[in-house]
Amino acid sequence: MTKRLNGSTIGLLTAFSLLVGIAAAQSGPSTSPTGGSQAKAASSSKGAAKSIRLEDATIIVELNDTDDDAGLQVFLDGEPWSSMTVSRPGGRKILDVDAKGRLKNFGLTELFSETNEPEFAELPLKKFKQRFPEGRYTFVGRTIEGRKLIGKAKLSHDIPDGPQITSPAAGSTVSSNNLVASWTPASQPGIEIEGYRAIVEREDPLRVFSVDLPASQTSVTIPSEFLEPGTDYKLEVQTIEVSGNQTISEITFRVS
Repeated sequence: MTKRLNGSTIGLLTAFSLLVGIAAAQSGPSTSPTGGSQAKAASSSKGAAKSIRLEDATIIVELNDTDDDAGLQVFLDGEPWSSMTVSRPGGRKILDVDAKGRLKNFGLTELFSETNEPEFAELPLKKFKQRFPEGRYTFVGRTIEGRKLIGKAKLSHDIPDGPQITSPAAGSTVSSNNLVASWTPASQPGIEIEGYRAIVEREDPLRVFSVDLPASQTSVTIPSEFLEPGTDYKLEVQTIEVSGNQTISEITFRVS
């Protein structure tokens, strides 16, 4: 038998329903499985947003035309970090650095590293290129605050010819007055020269004169103030391609 509700009972039930509705509204969003997934997605998105990019990341080939060898150079710069990896196209790591001890929470910022440079008789250029293929290299690290640090750099196999140094002559003895270093311009199909770098160096004590020049200039005067009589010097001229790849030619000379 169905029991009929009187007016008082209906009024009490209506008031109770209103109170339950108000309490539910004040209790905040639902904690249903769907709501939990949304919360996790939001948290994951927030974590991804914490990733920051390296300020600079480069990877180039340096070839020495005089010594017949080549090496890979890697450079990066960014927020203080405690770990860093560099991976070649396909994901295989070629560099893995972890700061330990007092450096772990103090952090590193810049990093420059250059590979071994075996002669082409031991490691031909073709095999060197196979070891370090062209393409995008990925940099992934962790800052000292725990944030993910990322970057990318493109490695090219566009390697310029080395310049032919015409002055001073290799092994010659020259005056320090009005000494000009000069070379023939590099020219190759498919290679775009960005410029040249001329470096004059002496040892014990080490002193270095270095100047970057545009592709249109193939000579530079070496300051007489830098040169000391009775001293041996090395002249290094680098041809620099637009990719950053560079090829070196070297000679030695003596100042009278």
